[in-house]
Amino acid sequence: MIFEHSEETKQLIDRVQRFMDEHIYPNRELYLRQEHEGNRWKAVPIVDELKVKAKAEGLWNMFMPPHSGQVHVDDTFVFEGLQLTNLQYAAVAELMGKVGWASEVFNCSAPDTGNMEVLMRYGTLAQKERWLRPLMNGETRSSFLMTEPAVASSDASNIETRIDRDGDHYVINGRKWFSSGAGHPRCDVYILMGKTDPGARTYNQQSMILVSPDTPGVTIERMLPVFGYEHESHGGHAQVLLENVRVPVENMLLGEGRGFEIAQGRLGPGRIHHCMRIIGACEVALEKMCTRLLSRVAFGKAIAEHSVWEQRIAEARIDIEMCRLLCLKAAYMMDVAGNKSARGEIAMIKVAAPRIACKVIDDAIQAHGGAGVTADFGLAELYASNRIHRITDGPDEVHARTVARMELGKYAAPAASRQVAA
Repeated sequence: MIFEHSEETKQLIDRVQRFMDEHIYPNRELYLRQEHEGNRWKAVPIVDELKVKAKAEGLWNMFMPPHSGQVHVDDTFVFEGLQLTNLQYAAVAELMGKVGWASEVFNCSAPDTGNMEVLMRYGTLAQKERWLRPLMNGETRSSFLMTEPAVASSDASNIETRIDRDGDHYVINGRKWFSSGAGHPRCDVYILMGKTDPGARTYNQQSMILVSPDTPGVTIERMLPVFGYEHESHGGHAQVLLENVRVPVENMLLGEGRGFEIAQGRLGPGRIHHCMRIIGACEVALEKMCTRLLSRVAFGKAIAEHSVWEQRIAEARIDIEMCRLLCLKAAYMMDVAGNKSARGEIAMIKVAAPRIACKVIDDAIQAHGGAGVTADFGLAELYASNRIHRITDGPDEVHARTVARMELGKYAAPAASRQVAA
């Protein structure tokens, strides 16, 4: 792996950084004002304004890798936007991760990025025209309905929501929660995972289907805060009840029993996108920590000069650098060998990045004393926004299990051979 960014990537980094400096950072206070005005669940005006600017500058839809898996050979749908390799996107996603709402400005926010990849890779031409095109243009938002409150959803084979064929329709019954983005007023489509054939082999029981939020029988029962923060402008996290929801058979993605296949195609890129942005959040926390420690005096000297804080600052920088390199390696592996071959690296960074973020942000909170847990410095919300990533897209324990099994697999055959020889 070559650690130096290409000239093309360096120019792109400069373009995104310039946009952040000129349009995102100066509008942070305006964003907060607009977010707290009027309706709770809304599109924030400054975000819409900046979307127009970002699109005009060609900084749009950067997350979609080139030649993104067109399964259907008859499709002529062209995904519009600045499509980057995973390695290139890692660099700019880190910059966007420094401001929580910046990704949406570039039409690169979750869960839309993953949902657009699903539609691009697995959708029919009709599905792409109906749902992908407005998402691609930044006109609508979307949600991914997988997790359920009644089962341990870290094992997706537990998913109980039923998708039953009834003539020209499927009938859906179940309850989902932590459905990110479902509360956004422009949410136009749910990608839902449910069970079509309970009698099939474990990984052929589940399917994914497209559901319009305004379909009769769909009810948002409540919005779920994360440490008290609801992230209204992002669409929040919803608990959704589906009672006899009828959708046309043509809304099925790829075919019955293909849900796990689609999930693996979606979650790999989504996991690493989160990690890329998390590194940016870590940099913000470290900057806030250092600035605070240099500005305060305790026991006769700047707090930064006390050895305990020197140790914490050094550990934060070391952890961030290690995390970034692992993230770049995972992105590189995805580009050159494919998502499946990069499974181990993706699992490792998915464990490492949120854990490091929690540690760095927690130290930054500690450096601010009581002020750190207030809303004044943004650290409490930064912690809430990143702590959840130890659970979303698979908890730490599931990804650690993947890494352990791959590691044990290296030695299983030699160990068996030694036992036979003995």
